[in-house]
Amino acid sequence: MIAIINYNAGNITSVARALENIGQKYVITDDEKKLAAATHVIFPGVGAAGEAMAYLREKKLDSALKNLFASGKPVMGICLGTQIILEYSEENDSACIGLIAGSTRRFPEKLSFGAQALKIPHMGWNSVNFRREHPVFAKIAKEAEFYFVHSYYPAPADEAVILGTTDYGIKFCSVLAKYNLIAMQFHPEKSGRPGLQILKNFCAWRGK
Repeated sequence: MIAIINYNAGNITSVARALENIGQKYVITDDEKKLAAATHVIFPGVGAAGEAMAYLREKKLDSALKNLFASGKPVMGICLGTQIILEYSEENDSACIGLIAGSTRRFPEKLSFGAQALKIPHMGWNSVNFRREHPVFAKIAKEAEFYFVHSYYPAPADEAVILGTTDYGIKFCSVLAKYNLIAMQFHPEKSGRPGLQILKNFCAWRGK
């Protein structure tokens, strides 16, 4: 059973529908016992870091996530769920969970590609340049594109945890991985067939 963490952040329904699409059973919960009983945990979200962290602390889900990570259970972060697993976010000047050393930063105000000005938030389809292979990204074509909606991006302190990068005016970390944790800035649940393949791969992954 896959557990989707419910912490009052948006986009949880889209993740649930994507899991239904691939025939995967799931539960949406903020109950620590149900999270511990699940085989895999997805930490999704759309929203603001400050509000999200306040709710996570109130429900003790920040501690639950630390325990899940330490247990070796496969954990997937998506969008906001990727940003707040780091130690700090510039959004709302927020102290975060700290599963990964580093911070979440806002895109610079003036971004451009050549002579073309780029808008913030970064919204739409973009590719990922992978630095190495990973089971969760097996069977994904090199030319695949994924759906992004964000104004902030993860900046881990250790280059070794960066699995993939994306170019949007600057090169930023769009996928990070450490042990049983895989996290991505884009939305696999909104990324068509490649995104569904990522979710299938995650559900079959054992976190090693």
